[in-house]
Amino acid sequence: MKRRDFIGRTSMTLAAAAASEAWLTSVLRGQASAATPDIFGTYFGVGPEEMKRLLEICLSRGADFADLFFEHRVASSLFFEEEKVKAASRGIDAGVGVRVVKGDQVGFAFSEDLSMESLSTAARTASAIANDAAAKAKVMPIGLAKLKNLYPIGDLATEADLNRKLGFINEANKTARAYSPKITRVTCSFNDEVKYLAYANSDGVSWTDMQPVFVFSTSCIAEEGTNRQTGYESGGGRIGLEYFAKKRPAADIAREAARLSVTLLEAKDIEAGPMTVVLGPKDSGVLLHEAVGHGLEADFNRKNLSNYSGRVGQRVASDLCTVVDEGLFENMRGTINVDDEGGAPTSTVLIENGILKGYLHDRISAQAMKVNATGNGRRQSYAYSPMPRMTNTYMRPGKSDPEEILKSVKRGIYAKKFGGGQVDITKGDFTFSVNESYLIEDGKLTTPLKGVTLIGNGPDVMTKVTMVGNDLQFADGGWTCGKNGQSVPVGMGIPTCKVSEITVGGSKVKA
Repeated sequence: MKRRDFIGRTSMTLAAAAASEAWLTSVLRGQASAATPDIFGTYFGVGPEEMKRLLEICLSRGADFADLFFEHRVASSLFFEEEKVKAASRGIDAGVGVRVVKGDQVGFAFSEDLSMESLSTAARTASAIANDAAAKAKVMPIGLAKLKNLYPIGDLATEADLNRKLGFINEANKTARAYSPKITRVTCSFNDEVKYLAYANSDGVSWTDMQPVFVFSTSCIAEEGTNRQTGYESGGGRIGLEYFAKKRPAADIAREAARLSVTLLEAKDIEAGPMTVVLGPKDSGVLLHEAVGHGLEADFNRKNLSNYSGRVGQRVASDLCTVVDEGLFENMRGTINVDDEGGAPTSTVLIENGILKGYLHDRISAQAMKVNATGNGRRQSYAYSPMPRMTNTYMRPGKSDPEEILKSVKRGIYAKKFGGGQVDITKGDFTFSVNESYLIEDGKLTTPLKGVTLIGNGPDVMTKVTMVGNDLQFADGGWTCGKNGQSVPVGMGIPTCKVSEITVGGSKVKA
């Protein structure tokens, strides 16, 4: 059964929104017992016997493997603009995904109705991928695994009353407006969710998990005459509201958004052409994620669709570059206690000192390529089948001081914050917009720039990394990765890196 409850409010003041506190808490407070060990029974009404019966149906036509992925998701959001709460929502989704595997063929079905009749129908539908009654695998005895908790929560956002969330929004709004009289518009959003998951497969593996995540963001518009610029900043992760006290106050997020919008009022255009580029720490990790990370996901490589296909053991980057995907960092946005097909998350070295060591695998790609799975089988929800996806992808720090890196550049670009971009995974070609960048002149940051894009090829850029800083930082925001129509939360990080040459796209016309 799928349940969606939605409430929207338009043009509410903070006081009026706070008065509707019961809107958020009436149901969510009832979820306090959600993390009980019996998630299977509490949310989905199934036990070992029902799961065994469903898995036997899945294997009845001769499949090799089957799994059941149950999900109950609670999500809420607030959007604040023009001193008012413009929108508020809360939703609850529930369903199950049934996957049946025969070789590298996948049969998949999902159901929003959790009655045994509907679950059995989904199992029979998925089982149609196989038609070999003489080659039946058996369902092994199901045992519930105990997971390590990598996202301990002190104050779950989906259980917080409306007043508390509005308090963070009010703090951010006041801070941003006080930053400069040039700030003319401030918007804030608070989006949070928690997923209660339960899983079982025909190998006898079973687990339950509670996956929280939230993101708080502020966007500011600064104006000076006809010049209008926007700054944006966000924070969050798989953590509770203790984030604001332990890691980063809402005011800091707002102040950074305001700073960027005001800074960009002074930004200048730059000519297009090849230039030395210094990638700043933290947010530049999105370039590593998109231009390199996707090309290292095994589903592309086993089909020879990636520039990295068939190159394990070969040099694919500068010997200063070691790239890792690791789902084990506590409370980070891309962290997982378990992947979505029962695999343990790992620290997977993809490129070590420039040499390609391997790819990111789910169960199917690992079996096809005869290697161990890396715990990277992920899916957006119960309505999708898992596939190889990144978790937290980063480059290990080097030995150079960041100031030393800047001083080594006579003239170039310092790229600090990135926006959207496009990547051709087959070739590795990319185009990224840069939201915050500066001209480097004689080893110093000078003029802020606007309209900058970086154009290049991921594998080629990796060979042109000539200095790597000792200042690895991870992005603290709401990065979400899209692939084949599915979106999952991810983390990323990078130290300061000097790239000897990247084509810079600019809007300044040469004299």
